[in-house]
Amino acid sequence: MHRHTTWILLIALCATCCAGVPGAAAQGTDALLDTVQHAAFNYFWYEANPANGMVKDRSTAGSPASIAAVGFGLSSICIGVDHGWVTRSQASDRVLATLTTFWTGPQGSAASGTIGYKGLYYHFLDMGTARRTWSCELSTIDTALLFAGILDARQYFTGSDPREIQIRALADSIYYRADWNFMRNLNPGILMGWKPGTGFSGFGQWTGYNEAMILYILAIGSPTHPVPATAAWNTWTSAYSWQTHYGYSFLNFPPLFGHQYSHCWVDFRNIRDAYMAGKGITYFVNSQRATRAQRAYCIANPSHWVGYNDSTWGLTASDDPLVGYVAHGAPPAQSDNNTLTPTAATSSIAFTPDICIPAIRNMYNNIPLLWGAYGFRDAWNPARSWYDTDFLGIDQGPIVMMIENYRTNSVWSRFMQNADIQRGLQLAGFTSPVAVHLDLTKTDGNVFVSGDIKTGISVPCSRCLMDEVQDPGEHAASLDARGLASGVYQYRLESGGATLSKKCILLQ
Repeated sequence: MHRHTTWILLIALCATCCAGVPGAAAQGTDALLDTVQHAAFNYFWYEANPANGMVKDRSTAGSPASIAAVGFGLSSICIGVDHGWVTRSQASDRVLATLTTFWTGPQGSAASGTIGYKGLYYHFLDMGTARRTWSCELSTIDTALLFAGILDARQYFTGSDPREIQIRALADSIYYRADWNFMRNLNPGILMGWKPGTGFSGFGQWTGYNEAMILYILAIGSPTHPVPATAAWNTWTSAYSWQTHYGYSFLNFPPLFGHQYSHCWVDFRNIRDAYMAGKGITYFVNSQRATRAQRAYCIANPSHWVGYNDSTWGLTASDDPLVGYVAHGAPPAQSDNNTLTPTAATSSIAFTPDICIPAIRNMYNNIPLLWGAYGFRDAWNPARSWYDTDFLGIDQGPIVMMIENYRTNSVWSRFMQNADIQRGLQLAGFTSPVAVHLDLTKTDGNVFVSGDIKTGISVPCSRCLMDEVQDPGEHAASLDARGLASGVYQYRLESGGATLSKKCILLQ
């Protein structure tokens, strides 16, 4: 049941009801998530070359390595240590081998025989030699996803063991060598790629909302080759598209991976830039809305596809029975041909566990052909009774990481302690508004189950934090407390003609 709820701040602050997600603490759910997470972790441990750290792009025999898969893999290995799936010694050996490969591999403008150029790296590398393959591009976003994993490993291996000391030194050296300004080519924003012989021809700037926030944060925060922060971030946000679908207003990007990749590492729950401040939410809440809107699209099922319902949903980039690999998404519908992708719902678990856990359980319990050696296969198409045979590193990685962020916050916690990441966020204009949480499952007599839309009030100093349809469960909004003094304030929730007011304390 949807609830149309208006949060109105009379001078507001944080509600205290931060109860856990219903069902999340149940042993069954914990065991299920452990199974899914461990199976996906095994991809990065066993579909890798332990001598050089390369991770296959996909499980297919002969697949090259994907540097983005390596980045997801480095974070997954750290998670594996915490769960006891590998020892810390095994993990540090693998991570050190990986970073040594990326630091010592030859850089240069030659078309072959190199691992990268200007400190950045080619999209695909040979699994044995770690050299450019498939005539691929020098990729800025894939380099960024690799660097995010490298910096996460740097934050994880903080011990005095010589291997851990070397991991930290190599991580800084690799990141600091990257010449991000080369990839601007005099543009304000960052270009997508470069190739030997043809240079930047055919590659545009990263603009509009998608997976590339982490790229700009890394490039702006670089202590050695930073891009101009204001010009770069303004270029990135200049093509944002704010849309409303199924009662949810959010930055639109139909495939869910665009709402997940940067969030695997960066904790956006309590920070926001000027654009999101103008919308009154955070990028985390934006991802919540995008996820809920996609589930609502699948429930509505406007194209009448087979099997779509409240626990069978999930559209993102994946394999496809008709066109190979394509970015599926919604809303609005983008290449939706009844192909569903397990990572879509699973990797949104940190945003919306109340709707993602039932989807995970449904896939695990009721679609046995979807399960394989590394957990969920990449995709399936119910109308065609098609089940992918492959597992993809860039889809398995977010599963491992976002389940971990949901369960422990550990990736977010350590990654956000990196000084270069903090500098990048600060220069991009991120600030920390106060987080406001409310559990809509606790409604004091179910007074907020439904109702008419009631918009803001005209009391001086009031601030509206949220005005939209909300499902039952825990929700968060953000308050920009700048200009407010410490003291006792009052927050108010309105829905269906009912009002709930409580006191709270703001400490500045």
